[in-house]
Amino acid sequence: MRYLVTARVKPGRERDLLRAIEDQTLGRGSVAGDEYLHNMTDARVRGDGSIRWVEVCFCATPLEEERSYWEEYFELVKVQDAHHRSKCRDETGEEPWACCECDCTAKLEKHLAKKGTNFLEILKQSIASRQ
Repeated sequence: MRYLVTARVKPGRERDLLRAIEDQTLGRGSVAGDEYLHNMTDARVRGDGSIRWVEVCFCATPLEEERSYWEEYFELVKVQDAHHRSKCRDETGEEPWACCECDCTAKLEKHLAKKGTNFLEILKQSIASRQ
């Protein structure tokens, strides 16, 4: 299933988050592998300062496995289905692991890419301005 995640970086965790992204250690040890880095590359900062991204997760509870990795750096504000569960081929059992190669949220991802500003750019600028 794909989820639309809305989060905020925890105060004081910006530098550590950027280091984990640049060192490619974000999510290390997770079965989700480099999905975390992909998510941060695509994440967008909204007008209210929150960050949004689309995440693939196969857990029975949304982000069950990923939550502890994200909560090290983020306050998860909202996690919602990115599309109707009844249309998810993995969720319905029609095609296990379908979300790995599915374009079911392509329209949403294109829409998000046009909204807000690239999160990594903003994160790097924010840290650079503090030095």
